[in-house]
Amino acid sequence: MKKLTVILASVALLFVSTNADAQLLQSLLGGSSSTAGNTIGNLVNSLAGTVYSAPISLNGTYLYNGIAVNVSKSEGGVLSNLAGTAVTSGIEAKIDERLAQFGIKPGTFAFVFTPGEDNSQGTFVCSIGGLPLNGTYTVGQAEKTVTLQFGKVMKFLSMTGTLNSTLTGAEMVFPANKMLAFLKKVASVAGNYSSTIGTITSLADGYDNLKLGFKLAKQ
Repeated sequence: MKKLTVILASVALLFVSTNADAQLLQSLLGGSSSTAGNTIGNLVNSLAGTVYSAPISLNGTYLYNGIAVNVSKSEGGVLSNLAGTAVTSGIEAKIDERLAQFGIKPGTFAFVFTPGEDNSQGTFVCSIGGLPLNGTYTVGQAEKTVTLQFGKVMKFLSMTGTLNSTLTGAEMVFPANKMLAFLKKVASVAGNYSSTIGTITSLADGYDNLKLGFKLAKQ
């Protein structure tokens, strides 16, 4: 782990090797140079969740470890790698704060996946704030996709997104409108529709090609 930390720190230093990058980060965050410095520390930690191309079979318990955010560049976009990572980190922090108020935070729920005969599909159960949810899932290894088909409680909501392996487990992200539909249904079923959903919706509307999902730590 110590070796990994050193490697990640080295990568982060490469991100801020020029004054231009440091100024860009400061501009994105709208704060001081100390704010930018704090964010670099956060980016080092976030790099541990970097996705990999290795195949993944969902099997067992995966603890929710925070919101996953993916911001794709628009046509002709000019965001550097540093800028893109900073934007993603900033969005994650804001949404995590909102979801925590809503009762969705690390330690509050997990997915338990039970694969079928070929490991590409199976069933899952999860619980959010004591609300039990279940359904079926399908993994497309070649396309690195995952589809979650929820049951009757969630009015048979279906979500198809991208599945990747990480150092700690897995990350799945979906088009922002699908993730927001999921959150709205959870709020509706729980009888606690919160302004949090509206805040996240407003935040999502501010970015093109935004995807939201789950960071999951394998147990």
